Amino acid sequence: MGDYDATFPCDRLYVKNHMWARPADPDQAWHDMLSDQQPLQSPTTLRFGLTQYAVRLLQDVYFLDWELDCPSTIKQRQMIGSIESKKAESDLYAPAAGTLTQINQAVLDNPSLINADTYQAGWLFAMELTAEAVAGLLAPESYRELLDQAWVVAQRTIKGQANL
Repeated sequence: MGDYDATFPCDRLYVKNHMWARPADPDQAWHDMLSDQQPLQSPTTLRFGLTQYAVRLLQDVYFLDWELDCPSTIKQRQMIGSIESKKAESDLYAPAAGTLTQINQAVLDNPSLINADTYQAGWLFAMELTAEAVAGLLAPESYRELLDQAWVVAQRTIKGQANL
């Protein structure tokens, strides 16, 4: 991201909309969820949050609102809430189809946790997903490739060459 490294933990999965996913059960690692030797218990509950890349683009998140209550069955890409920051107001969309099981009340009470502790206390919500939905998430290496591609497009956009 220009002058900033886009660093992210490799102990979770990722989504193209710049969210991370990690098992709600801290004893279950993402590689166990996709391993052929250990079939995934379906459904499984994952916590989701915004990546540092997304937080850096938003800058200083200060408001979060949810459209749904728990539990709610939701479709992939369904609008589930909104987020406001110093730089933008944006809708939040479901990263996968599943059941919304928990909203992080601490982040609702203090959205600055998203800025301060993006990959731990700043998680947004938990969803119960099927094995097929989990398989649609990105491994860390695939997410890195997505970031590389996004940066090329961002540079062209900044330079006014988006259609090249």
